[in-house]
Amino acid sequence: MKAPLAMCFTRRMGLTVVSDDITTLRIDAIVNAANTSLVRGGGVCGAIFAAAGPELDAACAALGGCDTGAAKVTPGFGLPARWIVHAVGPVWHGGGAGEAALLASCYRRSIEVAVEVGATGLAFPAISTGIFGFPKRPAAEIAVTTLREFGGDLDVVLVAFDAETAEIYESLLA
Repeated sequence: MKAPLAMCFTRRMGLTVVSDDITTLRIDAIVNAANTSLVRGGGVCGAIFAAAGPELDAACAALGGCDTGAAKVTPGFGLPARWIVHAVGPVWHGGGAGEAALLASCYRRSIEVAVEVGATGLAFPAISTGIFGFPKRPAAEIAVTTLREFGGDLDVVLVAFDAETAEIYESLLA
């Protein structure tokens, strides 16, 4: 039997890496790698919408979208997580269009809105590295640097969908 995730939270200055399905984590809040319209998408976004249930569609519609680099929060509905932080990362355009700053902003804003609703634990997917095309290693470096700087007392879990991403996170936290 797998050990409860909560037992892992105090390692590595509050940052833990897991290879798991973010929709199954028992943590205060999870981050959705959202699009600016906050509508059901593919990848992690689609999985979160499917697991949370139809109430999430209505809640996101009521938020009226979200700018790139920003984040908004909804209840978790059918998820074990109490909250879903919808963070909009940048689409990769080669690195010269401010993508790094926007990705860092999206991690920072996710922390801020999670703290505003009282979350003490927050799980992140690898934002922008899927269909948005941000290269995995630079994205992971931005994530780890930003979370170390702004994570405060939050217990943060970096959720890797694949072995490559997990290895990158682990190397950065070593």
